[in-house]
Amino acid sequence: MNPRAMIRAAVGYVRKNPDEVVRAAVNATGLRFGVPLASLRWLAGQIKGKKAPKDVEISSAPPALRLGAVVDAMGTPVRASAAIKVDEITISEDAVRIGVRLRDVKLALAAESDSPVATLIKSGALDLSKPGNLVKFIPKKPAAVVEAEGDRVVVDLMKMPRLANDARLKKLLGILSPVLGIRAVETDRDHIYVKLRATPAGLLEAVNKLRTAK
Repeated sequence: MNPRAMIRAAVGYVRKNPDEVVRAAVNATGLRFGVPLASLRWLAGQIKGKKAPKDVEISSAPPALRLGAVVDAMGTPVRASAAIKVDEITISEDAVRIGVRLRDVKLALAAESDSPVATLIKSGALDLSKPGNLVKFIPKKPAAVVEAEGDRVVVDLMKMPRLANDARLKKLLGILSPVLGIRAVETDRDHIYVKLRATPAGLLEAVNKLRTAK
């Protein structure tokens, strides 16, 4: 992405919505940080590529985030949508676990096709009320998917080789995780909010890790 384009877009948004500055300041005092959904829509529009999702839609279904896009499912264009609620974020030196509930999942063909995926969708045989069960049995599913059951999927970003082998990232997580965590991720009509948790009791541990990291 072009950093200048991001800055121009951010400045333009604040000019049109000056109340966002006050909102951000008030939220920061309560360790609550909001991201306008409009900025996520802009970012989604910048993602290009043959395999990139198309016609991305981002809205809210408080406290969940609703996402929809046309994706390539084994060569078949499929319109997928779901309401996503983050119900767990656990951060440590060796793990970044994110648990989500997937509800109101819908799949529809974006174009006529006779592929196996299209046939499966047309048959209505997929139980979309329990997407976690479908993910659990995906062949060669991503290493980051550590749990999948019912409507819930848990990923651990540190299972991704690129992140797992990043020594600097692990040191940073080791320093921050004793004192700072995420207690909730929620939405309202126009924003997604990250609520932080401060743990002063972990300050000594963080300082010791900072010393040993040098």
